[in-house]
Amino acid sequence: MSLFGTNSGFGTTGTGVFGNSTADTHNPMKDVEVTSPPDDSISCLAFSPPTIPGNFLIGGSWANDVRCWEVQDNGQTVPKAQQMHTGPVIDTCWSDDGSKVFTASCDKTAKMWDLNSNQVMQIAQHDGPIKSIHWIKAPNYSCVMTGSWDKTLKFWDTRSPNPMMSLQMPERCYCADVVYPMAVVATAERGLIVYQLENQPSEFRRLESPLKHQHRCVAIFKDKQNKPTGFALGSIEGRVAIHYINPPNPAKDNFTFKCHRSNGTNTATPQDIYAVNAISFHPVHGTLATVGSDGRFSFWDKDARTKLKTSEQLDQPITACCFNHNGNIFAYASSYDWSKGHEYYNPQKKNYIFLRNAAEELKPRNKK
Repeated sequence: MSLFGTNSGFGTTGTGVFGNSTADTHNPMKDVEVTSPPDDSISCLAFSPPTIPGNFLIGGSWANDVRCWEVQDNGQTVPKAQQMHTGPVIDTCWSDDGSKVFTASCDKTAKMWDLNSNQVMQIAQHDGPIKSIHWIKAPNYSCVMTGSWDKTLKFWDTRSPNPMMSLQMPERCYCADVVYPMAVVATAERGLIVYQLENQPSEFRRLESPLKHQHRCVAIFKDKQNKPTGFALGSIEGRVAIHYINPPNPAKDNFTFKCHRSNGTNTATPQDIYAVNAISFHPVHGTLATVGSDGRFSFWDKDARTKLKTSEQLDQPITACCFNHNGNIFAYASSYDWSKGHEYYNPQKKNYIFLRNAAEELKPRNKK
């Protein structure tokens, strides 16, 4: 062990004795770091809705906690509160009025966190980990939708210990999204189910997957009239499918594109292919962000079918992302996703949440 080796107290590996002599790989995009990030891998991020003033960010983690930060206009972040589950928190969402946060956990429960009183109560129970949670606000009802590895999709009115409805799925829920009156759930074994939510939730259509590998993330997109019209589906094989529910010309309108891959297409060296960990649509422009196990985020224009930007590579995977309600802030989380197994897990490595100004970079190409 050399005198100035990794255990010498002169910072982490890769920093010289006289400060940071190597490139800053944990934040190569020089974005704003959120203060007091979780102590284990970050699974989900969600910004507050436009119904409350300001911007509040929620993040759930494998340290069994969910945290809330206030994001001030100058970019400073203030930790406000946190709550615990007895297992990893793997999804989170807000109520439409911004007063409550819902969390889904591997402990097989979902909880409702009242931010005003800082009280938490259990609102859902499954026989397996709950992988997805969404708030549904319909004209005649409002409820929380939970998708679980117990192969059920359940709907809860938050006041009763029993669900309003339980729908059987062919397989475990891997990811889901809701934009009223549509929900889409992607399951194990490449299952895809679209639900309609008007009057009461019901199965609308089962789809053959446009992707050949395991589903990882899904996000609904809207048409020019602000109605949900299709979804983007990401897989573990560095690919995203853009799928319209009722396209005029399915063969032409639906397509897939490769992303989160390295070494280009040079056949001499095999291509490294990474999972697409999350997809998020910009609330104003309708362009989208993808984040991956390769430690990069990319911005895309699905209508022009072009890539708008790809980030520099972070020193660990990007596990979650979201936009704030007006699309000015892009949040993304950097932490290990276990995509390379336990050998690559380094408990010394910190987890980060970064905030980036997204107002300009996500404008569609033709609207310059």
